[in-house]
Amino acid sequence: MKRTLASSLQSLKIRTFRLFAAGQLISVAGTWMMIVAQDWLVLSLTGDSGTALGVVTALQFTPLLLFTLHAGGFADRYDKRRLLMAVNLASGHLALLLALLVLTERIELWHVYLFALGLGTVNAFEVPTRMAFVSELVGAELLPNASALSAAYFNAARVVGPALAGLLINWSGIAAVMLLNAASYLATVAGLRMMRPAELHRSGPRPGHARVKDGIRHLTSRRDLVLPMVLVAVIGMLGFNFQLTLPLLAKTVFHADAAAFGLLTTALAAGSLAAAFATTLRRGRPPLGLVIGAALAFGILQTLAGLAPTYAAAAVLLFCTGCGSIYFAQAANHRIQLGTAPAYRGRIMALYTLVFQGTTPLGALIIGVFSEKLGARSGLILGGAASALAALAILALHLRTTKTRPGPEPAPPHPPDRPAPQVKSPL
Repeated sequence: MKRTLASSLQSLKIRTFRLFAAGQLISVAGTWMMIVAQDWLVLSLTGDSGTALGVVTALQFTPLLLFTLHAGGFADRYDKRRLLMAVNLASGHLALLLALLVLTERIELWHVYLFALGLGTVNAFEVPTRMAFVSELVGAELLPNASALSAAYFNAARVVGPALAGLLINWSGIAAVMLLNAASYLATVAGLRMMRPAELHRSGPRPGHARVKDGIRHLTSRRDLVLPMVLVAVIGMLGFNFQLTLPLLAKTVFHADAAAFGLLTTALAAGSLAAAFATTLRRGRPPLGLVIGAALAFGILQTLAGLAPTYAAAAVLLFCTGCGSIYFAQAANHRIQLGTAPAYRGRIMALYTLVFQGTTPLGALIIGVFSEKLGARSGLILGGAASALAALAILALHLRTTKTRPGPEPAPPHPPDRPAPQVKSPL
């Protein structure tokens, strides 16, 4: 048991990863508190409008669709540590401005829309940079373990953040939650500042011209990367809309208050945390069959959660759905990232972010309209059914192509372009 625990926490022996994980745990907890507060604020301003909540979600993710590919080029070309410090400071300033508007009672719905758009723009640069930075913290050998631990602290924050936010909203109001979130970004910045660059695992000079089209060419030439990426796109668009579906389910189906809504979100996060810890034991690249199986299980569980007859049943099924969601996301992430040449990793993870989160605006609008017309349950049912069908379609395609083209998986190719001298980041 001790050996298993030590193996699952292996990346925490590395100082740079400990600093990063500690800062992220605090920052992500603040972010999840903010999500609960923001959703509750929108519902309060609009009289429980699912469409308005869908618009906020869409605005927050639209910049990912527009800018993430270029952000991946930035991540490959410039110093990821400095980029992460800059974007976290920007997010903190945005959160502070929104908190002050709420505190002074000047907040209007369009302010929330602008905040969502601004935060989405920052996240378009933060997400692929952060994903690619993990390999610099621990190296390729420990990347699956560090990635799984990242998911673990992310979901630990999801457990604590929403539950704490629900209580704080009832006790102190929405503004207090937003102020705590603004301060939480400083933890990540402090951790990044304390790192010694010499301890990072950098594979060599960064490319002088990290072109987006080279990253796309690298992806499309690899069937072992394309198939999981297609699954990620469908499930990211229609299955991962919990920010929209859970508040509507809590408030309009079960008539819950903010604290009870926070507990539903916590149930989902607790399941995600359990799956994240389970994947810390993974060593090496997972097979495509595992990715497909995880996607199918997630789709079935989410559909059942949408059909849950009681609040307690919904909480249990959301716990199971959380398990399925992170197990799939981690399997797909490891499948794609460990199959990618290091020189392309920032751009490929930008593509991963684009299809996983950049498709959310369209999905949020679709799910929002369905939820408003057919009820809050329909959003979960539609997302789950679409995820399961996508998994079955990819399985059929994989089986057919395996029969026609047998053979071992291709190794990540050496990048064709010669790296140029390293360019200092303007940040």
